[in-house]
Amino acid sequence: MIGLIGKKIGMTQVFGNDSSLVGVTAIQAGPCPVLAVKEKNIQLGFESVAEKKLNKAQAAFFKKINISPRKVMKEFSKEASKEYKIGDELKVDIFAEGDFVDVSGVSIGKGFQGGMKRWNWAGGPATHGSTSHRRIGSIGSTTTPGRVWKGHHLPGHMGAVKVTIQNLKVVRVDADNNVILVEGAVPGHKNGYLMVTKAKKKFLKKAAANK
Repeated sequence: MIGLIGKKIGMTQVFGNDSSLVGVTAIQAGPCPVLAVKEKNIQLGFESVAEKKLNKAQAAFFKKINISPRKVMKEFSKEASKEYKIGDELKVDIFAEGDFVDVSGVSIGKGFQGGMKRWNWAGGPATHGSTSHRRIGSIGSTTTPGRVWKGHHLPGHMGAVKVTIQNLKVVRVDADNNVILVEGAVPGHKNGYLMVTKAKKKFLKKAAANK
């Protein structure tokens, strides 16, 4: 699904058409130049970066295609009905108010956390002399299979993983400033990089209805 690379600006509130207050996330989406055109995908770049911060292979790549270096590069599926050329620039106007988008990013890292915070454990008894309020407790499975099951929920590193939030509604599109407002929250911290694509499930449902 065609989309754009963006950066999370922050959250705010706007009034909807029915005067209701809507919490939205502001995302700077694009402009993204086309860096490479493949059989099914296109590679886009986002945010300029100094050439001295690139390695030799990256610098040679940007010099070959005659485009100023970009900090972030991601691949997106092409729209079959459109043709793309290296150097074409995709902007936020590929989205419109009322569209639905999927937003992917890296969630905020929480460091090492216990099981109650990481997995929402209920916890042990709080009274009657119990000393196992937030502890792991027994995790064995007696004689069969005689080991801890792989994937068992335990304390550990929390966050800092790729997360995709689907079907977020586009509330506003500011083409002049390359900013899009989407309803609700998106993964990551302020100034974190995001991938904003047209909602896959909505697209497939619409395509099936048109058959």
